[in-house]
Amino acid sequence: MSTPSPFGGRMSRVFPTLPQGETVASFETYAEAQAAVDTLAKAEFPLKELAIVGSGLTSVERITGKLTWSRAAGAGALSGAWFGTFLGLLFFIFSPTASSVGILISAVLIGAGFGMIFSVVSYSVNRRRRDFTSVAQVLATSYSIVAETAHVERARQVLGVTEAPITGVQPTPVASAPAAPAAAPRYGAVADAAPTVPDDAAAGVAGAPGPGAGDAAQGDAGASGDAEADGTAEPAEPAEPAEPQGLTYGEALDAARRAERERRRSGGGA
Repeated sequence: MSTPSPFGGRMSRVFPTLPQGETVASFETYAEAQAAVDTLAKAEFPLKELAIVGSGLTSVERITGKLTWSRAAGAGALSGAWFGTFLGLLFFIFSPTASSVGILISAVLIGAGFGMIFSVVSYSVNRRRRDFTSVAQVLATSYSIVAETAHVERARQVLGVTEAPITGVQPTPVASAPAAPAAAPRYGAVADAAPTVPDDAAAGVAGAPGPGAGDAAQGDAGASGDAEADGTAEPAEPAEPAEPQGLTYGEALDAARRAERERRRSGGGA
């Protein structure tokens, strides 16, 4: 598709990277892109600032026909004849004698014979796996002409392109870095606790009467008054003795001693 430069030993280390610049125009075939470069060359455009970039590379294998015994033998004979011609010319050049023509013809025939034999043997081994001939190619869906930013406008004017094409070399978007997670509290640091209600406020809330507490109290008082007036009020139950409050260690020890003395006295009197 292109002709490599004979002085490309140093340039081959520069070309592996994608060319920098803007897309001048895009074409569907390589022939159209090559014709556009030829047009720019005729307009004295600096061709070193240009590059043809193929997008959407696809491997295509074109089937040329079915492979048979005769076709395999013919292809082998042709390739062997070319090799024999090369050897015969070498003999003809380095030893130009009267018999050189005969040597050339003999080399062609011998090469064709060996080539045919090799091709037939190869076909007999691979015919069950591959019974056709094909040509492999690598094609692109579109070809873009990329130029340096300073020369883009001039290149478009020469080619007659009025607006920038859609396809071409586009910058790769850079993904934004993820947000850093919230740091965990350090060891020994006091975390923010939920606000607590003071004891006094909690007691006031617990002991505050509800909305219907006043009405209920008035109703109980009225009912007790009616019962006393009728004389049918039930006698009040005796109040339960108050539970003893907790004793200290000394008080508990004294009480235990008094109980022991009383037990001894009661035992001695009996």
